[in-house]
Amino acid sequence: MGVRRFGRVNWLGLRTLATREVMRFLAVWQQTVFAPLMTAGLFVLVFALALGQGRGEVMGLPYLQFLGPGILMMTVIQNAFANTSSSITGAKVQGNIVDTLMPPLSAGELLAGYLAGSVARAGLVAIVIGTGMMLVTGAGIAHPLWAVTFVLLAALLLGGLGILAGIMAQKFDQMAAITNFVITPLSFLSGTFYSVDALPEPFRSLSHWNPIFYLIDGARYGVTGISDAPPLRGLAICLLVVAAVLYLCWRWLKSGYRMKP
Repeated sequence: MGVRRFGRVNWLGLRTLATREVMRFLAVWQQTVFAPLMTAGLFVLVFALALGQGRGEVMGLPYLQFLGPGILMMTVIQNAFANTSSSITGAKVQGNIVDTLMPPLSAGELLAGYLAGSVARAGLVAIVIGTGMMLVTGAGIAHPLWAVTFVLLAALLLGGLGILAGIMAQKFDQMAAITNFVITPLSFLSGTFYSVDALPEPFRSLSHWNPIFYLIDGARYGVTGISDAPPLRGLAICLLVVAAVLYLCWRWLKSGYRMKP
């Protein structure tokens, strides 16, 4: 898998892997950048125009302003997960995963290289969609540092989950099942289109066990200054979950679990 170097970093190998992961999605920017923008625009059109006029305000915000951060984060989540999961699964299916495992890269360097692609893709998508949202709503960002922090945490968390899913999946059908039955429901049922305070019990309480809820709620606080849960609590929970997921990624990459041919 790699070489123990007790603090020494293979910067050339790490930079090469990170560059490869970034170039993977930039080479098909129509699919990775333009397509999410179109999808986000369709969500705004359907929910804001078809349903938003009759909804009035949500949490004291016009529905379009409430909806924007949720759609932005949902898109960030899906793209961060897709970048790492498709990279690892595709390499395993095509039989070239050995090209990544053979170079002298440690588990930490592999993890950082894969995550670099997810963070870059999520950040680019967030900038494009965020700019579009500000132009549509005419509103600025209330707390930019909070917004950037939760976008970064979302990219790291879902990038890490994408690595775990890519390691587990042996073919694209299995990856599609994870995406359709785990990632998509968690992102949709986390306050993207509604305030969880409006949910009846036990769904309101269950929503607070969903870490993606805190990502979306934190981003909404960063953009609008309003949130369902205390932002500091959400930040603490997200940091703990990200640390746990990335630690598991590191352990699996270090051991070569389901990766070695």
